[in-house]
Amino acid sequence: QVQLVESGGGLVQAGGSLRLSCTASGSVFSIYAMAWYRQAPGKQRDLVARIGSGGSTNYADSVKGRFTISRDNAKSTVYLQMNSLKPEDSAVYYCNRATIPLPWGQGTQVTVSS
Repeated sequence: QVQLVESGGGLVQAGGSLRLSCTASGSVFSIYAMAWYRQAPGKQRDLVARIGSGGSTNYADSVKGRFTISRDNAKSTVYLQMNSLKPEDSAVYYCNRATIPLPWGQGTQVTVSS
């Protein structure tokens, strides 16, 4: 059974950094574009960053220059390096395929204090 497991979230002060990881088990990983999403309380889930099967990347305007998405196909893992964090980055972060989504994982909470 396919499963997405996110980790790496936590509480950090504004200006700090976190590195999120997401491992996909039970599914072919390398051929799919992957993405990170985030959902703040009372808001919709928004796309944060996307990485294609070949490594091309796209970012939401709000995180450009601060976040970096990467992948390790051998480990079926996608990463999100988050630098210069702001309080408005606080949310639950999820990963999933960019298309043909899998069942969502539990996400990982990121809280940025001011």
